[in-house]
Amino acid sequence: MTDESSSYHYERLTWPEMREAAAAQRVIVLPVGSTEQHGPHLPLDVDNFLCQSVCEGAAKLVPDQVLLMPPMNYGFNWHHIDFPGTIGIAWDNYVRFLLDIVKSVAHHGFRKVLIVNGHGSNRTLIEVAARQATMDYDVVCAAFSYFELAIDALHNIRESPKGWVAHADEIETSLYLYLRPEGVRRDKIAAENNMLPSEFWWQDLEGSGRIGMMEWWSTFSNTGVLGDPTLATREKGEVLYKACTERLAALIREFKERPMRPRVDHH
Repeated sequence: MTDESSSYHYERLTWPEMREAAAAQRVIVLPVGSTEQHGPHLPLDVDNFLCQSVCEGAAKLVPDQVLLMPPMNYGFNWHHIDFPGTIGIAWDNYVRFLLDIVKSVAHHGFRKVLIVNGHGSNRTLIEVAARQATMDYDVVCAAFSYFELAIDALHNIRESPKGWVAHADEIETSLYLYLRPEGVRRDKIAAENNMLPSEFWWQDLEGSGRIGMMEWWSTFSNTGVLGDPTLATREKGEVLYKACTERLAALIREFKERPMRPRVDHH
């Protein structure tokens, strides 16, 4: 091993080292995101960069218990396609791709897999993939979005009202300001929210409406933004980043020790 990060980066191991990692039953962490527009002030890599950064931060806290896989940088995001740069993947291709990844690591002997998401519209698909993988292969696979681990911290730092923390907003901009401030085009930061008022449907990282619906993004956003990034600060980003990394590290520790109980056929 040439550096500490080599111990937990999946792709930096040799095959004999990989065999040892499987024998030690390290937890596989797979970051997934999206390459898509995030308004005039944030680059296309927001979902990938933020998710990968949180996973990397957590891996540093538990380097001997985890293997961090190369990120899956494309997602299910066709609703953003009216904005230049967005790359969309069909839902069925996306799920099959995830299943093939989990099938591969299961074949090598790994039994615990966490799919960590950074893009909202991937959420239902990663859960389908995780459930199917658990049924099809000898693994326990779980799926979630990184910010779901730190909802309390998100709630405490946000100033935006309900429905204003959704995309290129206060939260995502704060995290980017903390992790890569030079990537934020500060002179182009502006708020926008043209969603139609509804008691049934809204978008928010802290909890959206119970109605599942997604229109073309360009029908309700002229800039691609949904939220108020003018409220973003580096300090808010630091609080949320630390909360997410610490909670993910705690989950990895618990997940690694979780017993795999046998099935019981009651026919």
